[in-house]
Amino acid sequence: MSRAVSEINAAAAPLAGKGILVTRPAHQAEGLARLIREAGGRPIMFPVIEILDMDDLRPLLAIVDRLREFDLAVFISPNAVDKAMNLIFARGVLPAGLRVAAVGKGSARELKRFGVAGVLVPEGRFDSEELLELPELRDMAGKRVVIFRGDGGRELLGDTLVARGASVTYAECYRRSRPRADAAALLRSWARGEVNAVTVTSGEGLRNLFDMVGKLGQQWLKKTPLFAVHPRIGRIARELGVAQVVVTGPGDEGLATGLKIFFGDRP
Repeated sequence: MSRAVSEINAAAAPLAGKGILVTRPAHQAEGLARLIREAGGRPIMFPVIEILDMDDLRPLLAIVDRLREFDLAVFISPNAVDKAMNLIFARGVLPAGLRVAAVGKGSARELKRFGVAGVLVPEGRFDSEELLELPELRDMAGKRVVIFRGDGGRELLGDTLVARGASVTYAECYRRSRPRADAAALLRSWARGEVNAVTVTSGEGLRNLFDMVGKLGQQWLKKTPLFAVHPRIGRIARELGVAQVVVTGPGDEGLATGLKIFFGDRP
């Protein structure tokens, strides 16, 4: 094969021959897996977080039933959108005067799927810090805000909005759990040199992964390039001893682009 043809093939399939660990929850993993396949790679599915319903839905339903009391509803994640909006539409509609915000584009896309338009969403980095930079969230004096999230989420968004004068109610609409998965097949793949990169989308998921693969898997994990969608996750990875951390753009597209750039420059 000529050098020119080889370079064309590499450009078309920069992940050819690469096994990429996908750690998203099972119901959210296919988008990234598809992008990896399209770039010639082989996704290795190993969910490290399971999304479950709340044991008691009554507190969430009580908030849904008084949505008209709020000025702003913030959705922290696509899972929050899915869980909350299904309940909201089962009991009525979004109040006409309720402004809606989302931390990231994934959540905004999920809201659009439910027919919600005009969503406030950051344009750069997708996190609470960036959302708080939006002009619409600067002066919150007297505003009533409901934050739809998983159980035990970060408090930064709510605390900052309170400091700006808002009253904040948390609506916890799902809980996260570490899956009971057997890591033996993954460890065998690592031992055969078939895991060339790890993708991670949350700090909690990364810690779960470390626990799930055990001491032997941790040694391989520390030596495998790890791709994280946020600097905060990258810092956790380095604290855990991962030698090579690549912080990518947000979402599946950011991860896929980071992987293609990284491996496209390597034989």
